[in-house]
This record gives sequence, structure tokens and C-alpha cells, in this order.
Amino acid sequence: MEQQQETADLPGGSPTLIDVEQAEAAIVEHYPRLVRLAYLVLPPGMGRTRRVLAAHGLAQRALPRGRANEAGAQTAGADTGPGLPGQRGAEGAAADAGYAFVRLRVLRGALRAARRRRRPMGPALPRVWGLRLSPSPGGSDELALDKALSELSGPGRAAYALRGLERLGDREAREVLKAAGVADPRGALAEADTVEDPAGSRDGTLLESPEFDPCALQARPTDLMRRRQHARAALAAAAALVVCGTLLGLPGEGWGPSGAAAPPYARNPSSERALDPAELTRAAPEAWRTATRADFSTWPARGDRTGDTPLLRRALAVWARPGRSVRVSATPGTQSGPPSGPPQLLYAGEVDQVAVVLLYDGLRVVRYAEAGDGDGGAVALDFARADAADAASSTGLVVTRADGNVRYLAAPWVRHPSVRDLVRPGEAARPLRLTADGVTDPVRAGGADLVGGAGRAPECESWTALRLGSRLVTDLGEIVPARLTYGAPGGRGGGPRDVAGAPARAAWAHTACRLPLLHSRGVRTVNAWRFAAQRLPEGGGSAEWVCTRAETWRGAGGRVLAQFQPPTTDPAAPAAVVANAGDSPACGPREPRVLAGALWKSRAGRWYLLAAGSSQVTSVAARGDVRGTAVGRILTLPAREGDQARLSGRLAGGGRVTALR
Repeated sequence: MEQQQETADLPGGSPTLIDVEQAEAAIVEHYPRLVRLAYLVLPPGMGRTRRVLAAHGLAQRALPRGRANEAGAQTAGADTGPGLPGQRGAEGAAADAGYAFVRLRVLRGALRAARRRRRPMGPALPRVWGLRLSPSPGGSDELALDKALSELSGPGRAAYALRGLERLGDREAREVLKAAGVADPRGALAEADTVEDPAGSRDGTLLESPEFDPCALQARPTDLMRRRQHARAALAAAAALVVCGTLLGLPGEGWGPSGAAAPPYARNPSSERALDPAELTRAAPEAWRTATRADFSTWPARGDRTGDTPLLRRALAVWARPGRSVRVSATPGTQSGPPSGPPQLLYAGEVDQVAVVLLYDGLRVVRYAEAGDGDGGAVALDFARADAADAASSTGLVVTRADGNVRYLAAPWVRHPSVRDLVRPGEAARPLRLTADGVTDPVRAGGADLVGGAGRAPECESWTALRLGSRLVTDLGEIVPARLTYGAPGGRGGGPRDVAGAPARAAWAHTACRLPLLHSRGVRTVNAWRFAAQRLPEGGGSAEWVCTRAETWRGAGGRVLAQFQPPTTDPAAPAAVVANAGDSPACGPREPRVLAGALWKSRAGRWYLLAAGSSQVTSVAARGDVRGTAVGRILTLPAREGDQARLSGRLAGGGRVTALR
């Protein structure tokens, strides 16, 4: 019997026939690598169990099928393509056409699934009933990398995997991506470039860790009660009683001390260790003095209930399995899953009749709060990203919020905190008392005094900021307060710095009341920067242009505001927001430049188009209802009310910049 064959293109561009047996040999020999590649490219939103099964199904279906003709060879299908490279450094079958052929089929199937996203994939074979399957959990580096990959598109994940797992160069990766049907291979590689190595990682082989190995699996049961409740209700009830009795007799006091936590599906030694209060990490009291890097990992455990084992047990159990009564919140881009290992205890104490536990796992800060004495009162669980935190971004954490007031836990190196009203730049900062455990007196939350009636914009009477050491921070609805800075990104000044001096305080006085636009967005820092000053026509005085940029903990999702501040005698008059852009690199370290424009009305009632750019802009042009150009970075043109214009500018290096919108 003649062998079935399918065409594929080898390097050099000439089609060749691939024997089915040759493809089968490549699948058998390199099955774990093919499954791992599929698992990395498949969309994370489909869930770990479905993702594992789909990866195995794609690898198994990579064996070519086709209708054999009279000569015994398959007709050429859609799998032909340009010359495809094998895996770098591989020998034998891994580098031949058979491996390149099956790898391409696996990659195409995974990318099709990534494009479908919300629609269910076809039947995944093999199927497993009654079990949840997931790869072995990795460490904090793997968790950070998995989160970063989940934010990429399917082609971006494919490009990252071809580079890191297959060790292909950019040219070879582009060939494979193009053959797999990716419309923009260069864009996929550029997207893969945005993935940064996890903080603390010294190893370039994270993609080969057990976290991403769908062939080394952990098995857990699905919902046994739901599967049995109709057919064998009586037997299921009896079995549940037996299981409950057994668990209550095991070490760790069973389910009882877990409070608001949901019952566990099954027990696992590594998971149990992560939820054992005795295994909590505690930094030495003076570790922050000698550490090479001051961050949350150097904070000692503080509070009057750090030895309260039942409270700590409840906090860990609710973190791992929050019940239906638990109010759970997470900043954007923050995973809310259980810890991969024993976390670090930062604080455990009672503040304002609320028991609070603050925990840190290297990537996240978790706040557990319960009312009363843990007798079933209200329970809250809050997550916030804190990966790559440094001394500047780990100066304090929110402990409690009540009636518009906030209490903070200050870093151990903070000795004399103070409170400043951003809207009143001329007022001196007020000292703030610290308890022996590092908890501040109540501080009015930023924006708590915004006043506004129906149909009116809020009036900003004050905005509270907290000075911890040399850092100025404010509450934007997160566990980790946002740091405020002032200064141009990059350049001779060295980038944004702490808010100090009259110009910085004056800029923030006009900007503070725009901070509600950044509330609950996972903001890490907010920088204000006066990028231009402009003389107004008809003797209108001098106006200022300010750019405000918010950076988030996840890198993406920030926001840029361009503001126009006409002359005023009120130091707290809010600047007018003339542009509000999301996910824009303008005003940041990647693009430290900006161009913005606005319509302005003089005292005589005449309208003008005003535009200003940062120092890199050498000329400005307007097109649309208003047309004109100006040499330099300032533009002033007569206009009419309601005119629309498109602004662009030329840069000193020859490039172009468009107005922020």
C-alpha cells in the first residue's frame, strides 16, 4: 500500500511531499513541545482545563488527513507555504520538514481559536469527564509572565513563543507567522517586544517551566454534588457527611476556622502549606535598613493581632476560596487567585472596630477586613498589583476607609508624615500622628469634599495628599496610593521628581481636581508637567499648557490629559481639559513630547485657535475650519465659535506629531 502524502514547502520555496508517517513521527517525538506551543498561543480566557485539553487536541489533530488519489498521494491542501525553519538548535526530526509542517498546523489551529475567543472551540480530544486538569503551579516569575502573555493578542503570543520556545530569529519567526495566516507578522513581533522579563527573573527559560507544561498536570474533581444530586441524592448526602467528618478530624481544624471561605474541593499539600498561618513569611524588624532594595518585601509584620492564628487562618482561607458573602474587588489587571506559596504578613490588627490583615505575595498586596470578632460579619477582600514596587511606590498602604476618611500603614522608614491640601498651595503641610504600629490618624480622602448638585459639575474645594518621607501620595481608590510627581519626562532634568517647590505646587493646584478621572484605574504614578507658556492675543496675559500623565501598575491602560490654564488670580482654579487620551505614549518616557490646541474667547468676544507644543516641536500647522502655520511651537489664529481644526507639528529630528485628542 502506498504511503499517504501531503505537500509542504521546505526552505528554498519548492514544494515537497510530506509522508503521513513522517508527520506522525514528528508528532510522537516532539509531542510535549507541540502541546506546550499550542497552550501558550491559545487564549487564556478559555480556562486552564479547556486550554489544556484544546492544546492536546490541536497537537493530535496535526496529523494530516486527506483523500488519497489513485496514485496513493494526498491532494495538496492549504498547508503549503513559504520555506519554514525548524526549531533552533534542534537535531534530527525537529529540524526537518516534518516537524516544521506539524508545528505550522498546530500554530494555525491555536490562532484560529484565539480569533474566535468568545465562541466555543470545536470538540477537544481527548476529553476528560469529572476532573479539572491544570499544569503544576510555578513561582511568582511564571505568574507574572502568564499575566503579561494574557494581555497580548493571539499573534503576539505566537511570536513570543516562537522566539522563546522555538528560539527562532525575527526573520524566521515572520516566515512562520505569515505561513500561519497572521496578517501583520511584524506587528506581532513588535507586540511580543512589549513583554518585559518579570522582576527578579534571572532565567531565560520560563517558557519551559512546569507552569506552561500541559503534559505535567494536576487533577482535581469537578463539582461532585451537582453530578450526583438527581440520580443518587441519598448516596451523595451520606458521602458528604463522611467527607465532612473526615476533614474535621484532620489537622488544621477542618473547615470551621475558615470563616467566610467556601469549602475546598480537595486537599493538596502545597496549597495547604500556603494557607497555613505558621508558614507565613515575616521580614526581620530591621530588614529595611540593610536591604539593597527597599520595597514591601522588607516591611516587618506589624499590628496588635500578628499572633492571632484564627484571624490569619480566616484571611488566608478567604483569599484562597472567597465565599458568596465576601465582597471582592481587584484593581484592573490584577489576578484574584490564591497565592502560589506562603505569602508575607505585613499587618494584622484592629482599626476602627475592623480587623484588617495585609498580605503580600511578591506580585500583589491583599487586604482582608472583617467586622466584629470574626463571627460572620461583613467580610471584604481587596487585591492590588504591586509587582516591581520600589522605595518610591511602597511608602504606604490603605488600612481602612470610613466616612470619607482613610487610615494608612506607613512604610517602616517613614517617621514624620504630613498632610497637604493640593488645592491650597500656599498652606503649610500639617503634621500627622503615627501609632507605634505605623498606622496614621484618619486623613480626609482625596476628593471627599467634592460638592455638586444635580445638573452641575462638582466644585473642588480641597484635595488631600499625604507626604510620606519625600514622596507625595494620594488616595485614588486603591490599596496602594498613587505617587504624585512633577517634571518633564526624560531630558536634562532626569525625569519627573517629587512635588517640591512653588512651580510644582502651583501646577498641581490647577490639576488636582482632575484626579477623579483616574479613580480606580490601578494608577501607580501621576505626573504633571508644564510643557509650554503662551502669550494670549489682545493683551490677554500669559496662559500655561500642562500635561498630566497617569501610569498604571500593568503598564497599559494609562491616561494622558492636556490642560489649558488661562491667566487667573485664583491659585486653585481648575485648568480646562482640552484633550483626554487613553493608552497614549505622549508625555511619557517613550514619547516625551506633546501638542495640544483649544479655542479661546477674548474679553472683546473674539475667538482664537490656540495651540502649543513641547520643546521638540519646531513648527505647528492647522487644517480644517481654521488653516494656518507658525514657525516655532506656538500657534495663534483667528477662529469662530465651534470651528474644528486638525493640528500637526514638525519635530526637530524631522518627524511629525499630531495633537493629543
